[in-house]
Amino acid sequence: MPRFILLFLFFCLATPAWCQSLTQEQLEERKAKIQLEIQEKEELLQSMKSKEKSVVSQLMIQKEKIGLKEKLIKTTEKQTKLLSNDIYVNQLKINQLNRDLDELRKDYAEMILKSYKSRSEQSRAMFLLSSQNFLQAYKRAQYMKQYASYRKMQGEEIKSKTKQLEEYNNKIGAQKSDKEKLIAENEKEKQDLEKEKQEQEKIANQIKKEKGKIVAEIKKKQQETKKIDAQIQKLIREAIAAANKRTAAAKAKANPKTTTAESTKAVETSAKIVLTPEGQLIANNFRANKGKLPWPVEKGVVTLPYGDQPHPIYKTLTVHNSGVEITTENGASARAVFGGEVTKVIKLSPLNIAVFIQHGDFFTVYQNLSSVNVSIGDKVSTKEILGKIRTNGDTGKTVLKFLILQNTTYNNPASWLYNM
Repeated sequence: MPRFILLFLFFCLATPAWCQSLTQEQLEERKAKIQLEIQEKEELLQSMKSKEKSVVSQLMIQKEKIGLKEKLIKTTEKQTKLLSNDIYVNQLKINQLNRDLDELRKDYAEMILKSYKSRSEQSRAMFLLSSQNFLQAYKRAQYMKQYASYRKMQGEEIKSKTKQLEEYNNKIGAQKSDKEKLIAENEKEKQDLEKEKQEQEKIANQIKKEKGKIVAEIKKKQQETKKIDAQIQKLIREAIAAANKRTAAAKAKANPKTTTAESTKAVETSAKIVLTPEGQLIANNFRANKGKLPWPVEKGVVTLPYGDQPHPIYKTLTVHNSGVEITTENGASARAVFGGEVTKVIKLSPLNIAVFIQHGDFFTVYQNLSSVNVSIGDKVSTKEILGKIRTNGDTGKTVLKFLILQNTTYNNPASWLYNM
């Protein structure tokens, strides 16, 4: 008995920790989501293979698929462990119920035997009549009544505990069956994972054979990125010049006597935006929200961060990114991270439309749009939809490239966006 009490206390103390962990339903939801992602990756891979697209993209998707398979295996293992814990606790309850029933049945049997021995009405009457006084007779009558009631209560308790025992046995049987299914499912997933790794190795070997061609592809893409960055810089300088020209004109109109040609020219030719009081307020508000700005997409994950980093496959190659690339869902929209004015809507390439928004002397740029909802001069508010993000026909990915600049100086968006 003391050993059981210690075990019972242990499980009582351990139960809150289990309650805080994921439930079977939550784990099942997670599994379903991972399985859907795996299916999407498989469809994408098959599509790419049929179109004979870049093996680098194939390898990247294959890596993502393997990562998802590993997550699925871990989730199933958590489910199995949770079931094992439940089975163990239920088995303890069954053991205790069996012990309780044994004791109850033993006591009940002894009580029935005694009752049988004293079953005659004569012996009961003699038990009452042999009382020394009325009080004793009353107490003996009450005792007989309570004895009968207790016997009935014991019988009911035996029935109740027998029913509980049956329920727990059914429950533990179902849990053991579920556990066996999960173990079999996990074994199959592990076999599938091994096949995926073999496929990954096959693609990696193919990449080694075509290394020269692929490296040339990567370098070509980097050159295209540099051209686009240079184009963005040019467009930003044009926006600065236009803004300063408007500021100089407004200043000259407001103070025609005190504004000189030299001061007007200085404003117009400045490499930075000369802020008006209103522009300064907007810039200050933008700066005050550093680290709190919403993401430029509703849902997404950063797949290429800001700055220089090694290529995901060829570590000797350096990839430069002037902003962040966020992969989102197909059909997703880009949205403004802060209120401001649209200064440019332009095609940076045949398939890449960009929207520029000015916030005082800051600019946010949203690249890789397939269509836009705004025009130059529009005032936009935080989270306002700017346009649809293009889905790449080769990779099937929907990626937004997002930049933040102060005048012509690039900033790391990770330090501006909330929880990036």
